Amino acid sequence: MIWESWGQFWEMGGYGLYVWGSMGVTAACMVIEVWQARLANRQLFIQLRKEDEGNL
Repeated sequence: MIWESWGQFWEMGGYGLYVWGSMGVTAACMVIEVWQARLANRQLFIQLRKEDEGNL
């Protein structure tokens, strides 16, 4: 599609709210997924360190 202005680009032919809302929700889900994976990884390493200290 070719838009004549930035306003038309953001409106996306009347579907702007749906398009940009979907993009926002997808981006938020991706950020949350990375955050949760890092948190789980950190917790796993803490647990492994505690177990290793107990075996010494």
